[in-house]
Amino acid sequence: MPVDQRRINGPEVTVPYQLYVDASSKSFEKQLDLLKKREDGRAHGEVRKMFVKTGVISQAKGSTYIEVGTTKVVCSVFDPREIPNKMGYSLQGNLYCEFKFASFSCRKRKIHQQDSEEKEYSLIMQRALEPAVCRHEFPNFQVDIYALVLDNGGSCLPAAITAASLALANASIPMFGLVAAVSAGIYSDTIFLDPTTEEEALCSTGPPQTDKSKNHGIIMQACLPQHDQVAELHFVGDIDVSSIAPVLETLTTASKDISLVVQQRLVKSVIKTLKEKEREKENEIKTEIN
Repeated sequence: MPVDQRRINGPEVTVPYQLYVDASSKSFEKQLDLLKKREDGRAHGEVRKMFVKTGVISQAKGSTYIEVGTTKVVCSVFDPREIPNKMGYSLQGNLYCEFKFASFSCRKRKIHQQDSEEKEYSLIMQRALEPAVCRHEFPNFQVDIYALVLDNGGSCLPAAITAASLALANASIPMFGLVAAVSAGIYSDTIFLDPTTEEEALCSTGPPQTDKSKNHGIIMQACLPQHDQVAELHFVGDIDVSSIAPVLETLTTASKDISLVVQQRLVKSVIKTLKEKEREKENEIKTEIN
């Protein structure tokens, strides 16, 4: 892969210091501790506290900043523009989504170009947002959506999808409803709702061979709670079909709770915008009188 020479990427031989930490003796004990009690003190079926703010990027039509625990994501949406390199006429508008990790967001430093994981997350985010956008309102045009992860504390993809949905609404893009996304990690019979990076790594490795249940993996669900519809379901791992149903019910309930927070933030942003317009009109009337 070509390297961007215009940026200071640092020495290519640098490695994270975590590689030199001998955690082999504590790995199994740490896994057992996570199964009993989560590091942040949450219950296994509890999501992290969320902070959302809109209008953080002045150059964008709409933008959102979201914090879910230690995960920090900023998302920006720009005005619809004509689809580039399009020969025919498209009745449906397109969504161009770009998911990117900041170079300092993960333990292992990321390069400036998109890797395979970021391209996959971009496609998942696009599929999750397309059912919520009224694409027939802007035919032959596309809306650009950019999500940048500033700090990866786990469950960064659902946080980016939720932030992108709110940024689209903040940009006055016609939508059927807001998308709320949440993920769950499964390790044997334990379900980690809204997992952190350590819990995601635990659920990705899977339980030992001595364990009766071999279920392990991560499920991400993006849905439209206003219409009780699932927009996207992404799954990685090995889970029995009988074990998926209770997980999806837990994700649906958590999505409804998240959507309430997002809707409240959207209402506040609309009220703020209306007050600003009223002040502008009052100032115009005062200047005309003077």
